[in-house]
Amino acid sequence: MMARDDDWGARLAALGYAVLHLDSLSPRGERSLCGQGDDRRVRMSVERARDAYAALAFLQARADMRADAIALMGWSNGGGTVLWSLSRDSRARPAGLRHDFAAGIAFYPGCRTLSQRREAWRPVAPVLLLVGEADDWTPAPPCVDLAARTGAALMELRLYPGAHHDFDAPDMKLRVRGGVGATASGTATLGTDPAGREDALRRVPDFLAARLAPR
Repeated sequence: MMARDDDWGARLAALGYAVLHLDSLSPRGERSLCGQGDDRRVRMSVERARDAYAALAFLQARADMRADAIALMGWSNGGGTVLWSLSRDSRARPAGLRHDFAAGIAFYPGCRTLSQRREAWRPVAPVLLLVGEADDWTPAPPCVDLAARTGAALMELRLYPGAHHDFDAPDMKLRVRGGVGATASGTATLGTDPAGREDALRRVPDFLAARLAPR
């Protein structure tokens, strides 16, 4: 598990949230999707979205969970999984679902495909979208377009000037990563942006508190 995931999990648990880390890769014999192109064997819109709804069903079956107060949160490809899962026309959504996800939080997802759809993408729950303006792996402009088409009532967009991919990671030095399958150069810039991280650490709990509060 990445240090970022551990850090967020510990912070949210300290606020009283139950946290379930979902692994869509290891059970399928995958170590990473970063070097793969568009022909990935584990897709955001299919396998990963189905896993998200399986996790939702698992949590909703527990007596110590509020079935109507579960959020889905992800980063990069996982952030894209949030968007595809919460789409109103998601193929992964099981029939007869009583309570869907109550909120979604997507960090620096790839928004290009969804932003170019002929019919505007619509989520089943409010989404917080956090993106670095300098991200050269999952660029910000398609996410800006997606948020504009979706509307502020359903999607809250936060752009961080000068921030790159993994801007919310704890103490990650800025570096260029090779072997990236989704960029023309095969590289991408990663690293912590202190201002962006500090804002996200405040903004995410505020978003969750507003969306998951008892009705």
